[in-house]
Parts: sequence; C-alpha cells; structure tokens
Amino acid sequence: MDLITSIVMTAVNLFVIVLSLGVGTAILVVGGLYFVDVNQTSHAIRRNYPVIGRFRYFFEHMGEFFRQYFFSMDREEMPFNRAQRSYVYRAAKNVDSTAAFGSTRDLRAIGAVSFVNCPFPTLEVDAVPTQPLTIGPQCTHPYNAKSLFNISGMSFGAISENAVLALSNGARMAGCWYNTGEGGLSPYHLEGGADIVFQIGTAKYGVRDEQGALCDEKLRQITAHENVRMFEIKLSQGAKPGKGGILPGKKVIPEISRIRGIPVGQDSISPNRHPEIENNHDLLEMISRVRSVTGKPVGIKFVLGAYGWLETLFDDINAAGIECAPDFITVDSADGGTGAAPTSLIDYVGIPLHESLPMVVDMLSKSGLKDRVRVICSGKMITPADVAWALCMGADFCVSARGFMFSLGCIQALQCNKDTCPTGIATHNKKLQRGLDPHDKAVRVANYVSNLVHETEVIAHSCGVPEPRRLQRMHARVVVGDGKSYGLDQVYPEKPAFSVVARAGQ
Repeated sequence: MDLITSIVMTAVNLFVIVLSLGVGTAILVVGGLYFVDVNQTSHAIRRNYPVIGRFRYFFEHMGEFFRQYFFSMDREEMPFNRAQRSYVYRAAKNVDSTAAFGSTRDLRAIGAVSFVNCPFPTLEVDAVPTQPLTIGPQCTHPYNAKSLFNISGMSFGAISENAVLALSNGARMAGCWYNTGEGGLSPYHLEGGADIVFQIGTAKYGVRDEQGALCDEKLRQITAHENVRMFEIKLSQGAKPGKGGILPGKKVIPEISRIRGIPVGQDSISPNRHPEIENNHDLLEMISRVRSVTGKPVGIKFVLGAYGWLETLFDDINAAGIECAPDFITVDSADGGTGAAPTSLIDYVGIPLHESLPMVVDMLSKSGLKDRVRVICSGKMITPADVAWALCMGADFCVSARGFMFSLGCIQALQCNKDTCPTGIATHNKKLQRGLDPHDKAVRVANYVSNLVHETEVIAHSCGVPEPRRLQRMHARVVVGDGKSYGLDQVYPEKPAFSVVARAGQ
C-alpha cells in the first residue's frame, strides 16, 4: 500500500511541477498576445477585446465541423442536411434504413415533392428489373448502360488515388459507369475495371496537344481502352457555370502533371469555355469529330442558364439530320458541387435542376429528338426520391458525385479546396489518405448504388408501375406558392412532340 501511495504522490508532484511551468509559460504567452492585440490596428475585435477576441477565429473554424453534430436540425443544413447524409451512410453500409414514429420532413414546404401512390400497387412478382438502356445505337461501338444511377465526374487530382480506386472498383461491382471528370484518365480509373465515361473539359486534359488543342491521336489512345465507353464534352458545370475547372497548385503533384500535361505545383485553371467552340455549328462539329475518331457515343454537359441557344441547336440538328445530334445530354444543376469555385458563381449563376431538367426534356420532345438523345441529370441527386423525381420529369439516367463522396465517408467538412480533407477523399496528403481503405469503401460504393436503385423501384411500385423508367409526371405532386400541391404534369405540362419527318419537310 505504501508503494502505491508513493507512486501516486510522485505522480501528483510531477503534475504540479509541470502545471506550474505551464502556468508560467501561459502567462508569458497571454501577456505577449495582449500586447500585440492592443497595439495592432487591422482587427477591431482583437484591439477592443485583446486575446479573447482571437477565439472568434477558432470558433468560426471549428463551427464548420461541429454544427452538423450539435446545432443543426435534421433537415436544415446546407448543402446537404443530416437526413440526406444519414441515408447515404446507411445505404453504403448496407444497414437498416427504416425510420420510426413519423417523418421529420416538412410536407407543406414550397417545392416539397410527394409521389402519388395508387390503390393497387405493383406486386413484387409483377415487378420488372430496371432494364439496360442503349446510348448511341448508331455508333460503331454503342454503349448498353446497365444502371440508371451512376458516378458523376470527379477528377483524379481533385480527389485522391485511394478515392478513385474505391469508386472504380465499386462501380464495377455495381455495374454502373464512372465519369473521369475533366482531369484525364488515370491508372486508378482503369484498375477497377468499371465502365468509364471520359470527360473532355475546356483544357482537354489527357487529350491535348502541346498548344492545348484537342489531339486526335490521344483520343485514339484513350479509345483503345475497351472499358472507356463514352465521351462527354463539358461546356459548363453546375457550381461554376462560365468558369473552367480549378485545381490548386498544392494538388498538382508529378503524377497529375503527367496525366494532365501541366506544370508541377502550379494552379491549374481551365479556360471558361472551349476556345474552338464559338457557336452551335462548332459544337456539332466537335461532337462529330470525337465520335468519328472514337466510334463511341459522344454527349455534352452543361448547366442551363440562357436557353434560346438550345432551341436553335435542336433546330440545326433537325435541319442537318439527327445523326449529328449528341448521343446524350447531361443537365447539371446550379446547385451542383465542386472542389473549388468563386462563391459568386456557386450562389448566383445558373438554373436549378428542378427548372432546367423539364425545360430540356420538353425542348427535346418538341423537336422530336427525345428518343434520339438520352437525358442524364446531375446536381444533388443522392436519394431514391431525387432519382424518382428526375425519372418522372423525363430523365433517362441520374449521376451523382457528392452522394458517392458520402458513400466513401465524406463528413461535409468543407475542406475540398485546401488539401486537408480529414477523410482522405479530396487530398493528396498521404497521411490523410491512409484513412481511406479502397477495398472497404468499394463495397460501400456498390451497396449505395444497389440500395438506392432498389428503393427507387419501391417508389415506382407504390405508384403502380413495374419499373422506375415508367414513372411519369402524373406520378408526383409538388407544393407551390399557394400552399397546395399540384401534379407535376400540371406544373410542367409536357409540350407536344413534332415528328422529325414533319420538321424536315418544313
């Protein structure tokens, strides 16, 4: 007992000594900070409240991490609330996604969507598995896309090696495609064996010549990889319409430099548009060129703002022949995501998907091109309800980037542009990347796709249709300004379609 007492007393004495030294040092530090604060003139808070005023910066920074756990309600946080993130986490882990007691969702809020269940829903024995859909059937190498939910563009460089490996392996396991983003094709995209959509951004990373122009030979090299299924020409992106991609120099490591063809350690800022595309004619020429060189489906991606050009584009396609049309159109939302963009663009430019998707679908239908051009939608599509709504509006496929980041373990720490992502997703810091096991996370990616598609099918069956793509606008309602809900077919009445043959004869 005496030995134990002696040890305890020794420990207490050491603690007092350390504490005494620490208090003395702390007093000196606080005194120094006080002197600096009262004599500086740049920060009024620190001058008026020396030392204490410094805590505002600490709390402001830590608030990014703690507000989602302690202060925000389940459905009030942005850009994604706790309920949305929780759904993805549960779906990715393949755990119970049921809830008790009742919904916490405000069903009366303007814009709230509800699906119209029928009195005699589809029985499981009558349900039809979601069918593959062919994109570019007239191409030399058409793509038979198996999944209605796929991975949107996320570049190697913006996200880490381990994240790309997890996504590419998970996409293969789930049978969905993975869009490379504009950062080029990395070995990690190919290693997983997934179907790949190669995105051609304004800087032409991976398919550019020394002057930065599109290079046919490099296109052929990309095409030689059998699992590169389609090419997407990116005109604009939801979170930064009118501005090219931004990759901070700290993320431009030698490997990324080789893949993209850019200098190591320098900020990589893409042009805000393709320099060689100045009008619709140039756009159709670019689509035709890429399709001719690769033999694979080619589409375009944009966030809709001005839309007169799109009506003119569809008229030009009908005049020239529908074979010149893009094989697909990816409609991005103004509330789409990014690793880095000016807040003026993130907050104020572009049309959200709930308006732009029906506009594009209706213009295609009116032009008689809906059966020729597949519609893919992007922008906060992370839950079964999001996907079911998009299918009701006329989309053929949905893609998500941030949903899959959540499936990898993203906690919405908002550090994507700082190379300090705590989950190892959006960083090239090897220490932080260690936290992301690509084998474990690949399974979660596959689980997320499987569970989301299954629950989208559950919604479809509740509405009385055997599979999700048979959902129509009449199967959902939306709350509008007077507080009442109206059918999507009333709010967005579909435009009558003109036949291509009739238009060609005009």
